[in-house]
Amino acid sequence: MSTIQNYIEENKDRFLEELISLLKIPSVSADKAYKSAVLNTADFVLESLKKAGCDLVEMCETPGYPIIYGEKIIDKNLPTVLVYGHYDVQPADPIELWTSPPFEPVIKKTEIHPEGAIFARGACDDKGQMYMHVKALEYMTSTGNLPCNVKFMIEGEEEVGSESLSWFVPRNIEKLANDVILISDTGMIANDIPSITTGLRGLSYVEVEVTGPNRDLHSGLYGGAVANPINILTKMIASLHDENNHITIPGFYDNVEELSAAERAEMAKAPFSLTAYEKSIAIGAVYGEKGYSTNERNAIRPTLDVNGIWGGYTGEGAKTVIASKAFAKISMRLVPNQDWRAITTLFKNHFESIAPAAVKVLVKPHHGGQGYVTPTDNIAYQAASKAYETSFGKTPIPQRSGGSIPIVALFEQHLKSKTILMGFGLDSDAIHSPDEHFGIWNYLKGIETIPYFYKYFTDLSKTE
Repeated sequence: MSTIQNYIEENKDRFLEELISLLKIPSVSADKAYKSAVLNTADFVLESLKKAGCDLVEMCETPGYPIIYGEKIIDKNLPTVLVYGHYDVQPADPIELWTSPPFEPVIKKTEIHPEGAIFARGACDDKGQMYMHVKALEYMTSTGNLPCNVKFMIEGEEEVGSESLSWFVPRNIEKLANDVILISDTGMIANDIPSITTGLRGLSYVEVEVTGPNRDLHSGLYGGAVANPINILTKMIASLHDENNHITIPGFYDNVEELSAAERAEMAKAPFSLTAYEKSIAIGAVYGEKGYSTNERNAIRPTLDVNGIWGGYTGEGAKTVIASKAFAKISMRLVPNQDWRAITTLFKNHFESIAPAAVKVLVKPHHGGQGYVTPTDNIAYQAASKAYETSFGKTPIPQRSGGSIPIVALFEQHLKSKTILMGFGLDSDAIHSPDEHFGIWNYLKGIETIPYFYKYFTDLSKTE
């Protein structure tokens, strides 16, 4: 395994060129206008797995975008690692806020990434992190250092709820059989403070529609006499939090996991600078649920946020109308034990109940998923920890994430496997935002670390 650093040094220019080629394809799954690009990206991943050494690679059709499956089975008596990733990306909007075109990758040096970072939509989430695994496999197969079996399942709908994956997994349990699932769609604390994600929040995503009059009305002739759906919607949304930023939906907190004082104290040991945090996103102060720290608010507490709101006239100049309709998209990040379907129902019932008789309300559920906690006392976590210790020279810190990967709970339900979350991105990488990027150092460090996980997981499996 000591040759991994040499292999990366000899091939790093090619590794970067390949990732840049992948990032140039605008695989936006949320927009049907990009359908051909999403399919082209699937082809790219399929060919990459073939070149990396998989003996079997398939493009598996689904009701939506295809899932790319690959495998390298060297001995059925050895453990099997299933790698999950996704090849679709978030929309790049608002385009005008990017300092370089989102699908024309460029390398720029930053304060955090002095060696350079690749700026492009999907650089970190998830093309760069997914492609680390492809290149790690290439190293292991080309040098004869693959110690166990490996399978890949790379999907194209993660950014829109993984509906086709939910269809695919229960129909392919034998094909996907494994001893552990490995995902790198997460991050770490800092380049000099490695960490392993041990918890994810769940998600409920809904769209709401408030309808007043049967058409847009003149705001002078009708203003003050009929309900304005935009005004009503904003009042309804505002009522979803109280003065302590506590969510007011009845029953919302019934199953929320409350961490002990000892667990919260352990979380607080992770290095964190509130000043640096505020500066990094240009805010004057943090804001959130009373009684919890910033790191607790964004990891172990549920949230409710408006992701978009619109209605009426938003074009240039003035148009004095009372809109017929107003809309909002709302997401709720959930903690373990909160069932996303139950929360969606609670939201729907509550939101409809607080609407005045002057308007009609429609709540449209979009997608969601369960939260997840990874145990730290199993051999998979121990193998991941040893892998980071080897490549970083430091023991990684276990850390819960505020993000959601809904399919992790799905995997455990159907495949009966635990998931290890070995991410190499940073909070500053601006995923889902303009100027998303991924450090070159992080990309290469991931390729270096992943093979050690395979080695240590195989070694520890033999002792069980």
